[in-house]
This record gives sequence, structure tokens and C-alpha cells, in this order.
Amino acid sequence: MKEQNNALPPKTCEIERLVTMEDDVNKVLAGKKTATRRNGRYADVGEIMELKGKKFIVDNVYSQSLGELTDADAEREGFENVEAYKQSILSYHPGMPWLPQMRVWVHEFSPVEE
Repeated sequence: MKEQNNALPPKTCEIERLVTMEDDVNKVLAGKKTATRRNGRYADVGEIMELKGKKFIVDNVYSQSLGELTDADAEREGFENVEAYKQSILSYHPGMPWLPQMRVWVHEFSPVEE
């Protein structure tokens, strides 16, 4: 997995900004959210994100188009299906078009067992 970082462009933001909304933080802490999508790259594989004192390791980072999203992807984001995820995203970003060809960075993570 680690070699993958070499092929990725530089990060555009810090990992601290990866999961910031209270609802999302709570979903991660409850184990209901194991991935987040951003328009930039916020983390490297192996990087640690800390939320309310709990640590999560970034397991995978890759690019995906919105048109490639599956219900399973939406579930990892903490939603029932793609439509629910789409409505949530559009509610956070009024006026943003949902374009199937638009690419986002997927960040998958899991709890660090301490």
C-alpha cells in the first residue's frame, strides 16, 4: 500500500481538515463512517487522524469520479445509498453541480487499536 503514495500528487490540505463536521465525526467514532471524499488530497496512506482522542489510520487514498460511486461507497461514508449521500453533499454546498465526471479523492480509514 505504501508505494502508492509515490504515484499521488502532493497533499492539498492537512489531515486535521479531513473530517470536521460534528455529524461526520460522530459517525466515524461510532464506526458508521470509514471513508470520506474530498475535492483535494488531505492525507497520505499511513497518516494518523485524531478525533476526540481516538486515532484512525488512513488505509487507502485514491481518486474516483462521482459517477463511479456505488451504494457500498455511500455506506462507507455513513449513508444509506448514493442518493442520500448526494443530497447531503449538495446540502453542504448549495449551487454545486453533481457531475458524474467530477473526480474526488477517497480517503479510507480504520481505528488504531491501542
